[in-house]
Amino acid sequence: MDAKELRDKTPDQLRDELSNLKKESFNLRFQQATGAIENTARMRTVKRDAARVKTILNEKAADAAKTEA
Repeated sequence: MDAKELRDKTPDQLRDELSNLKKESFNLRFQQATGAIENTARMRTVKRDAARVKTILNEKAADAAKTEA
């Protein structure tokens, strides 16, 4: 997932995406703890995707605050 795709989404869609990424991250951590994880690199990509979503949400919030002031 790249930032261009995320910037086209609404804040509600981004929050849903962040929720899904957090759930996936939890599941991956659980799989790692039980030794059932197959793709360990997926943990890194999920973490980075969540950070991207948070960054875009903060950018959108800052832009909204600027336009209101």
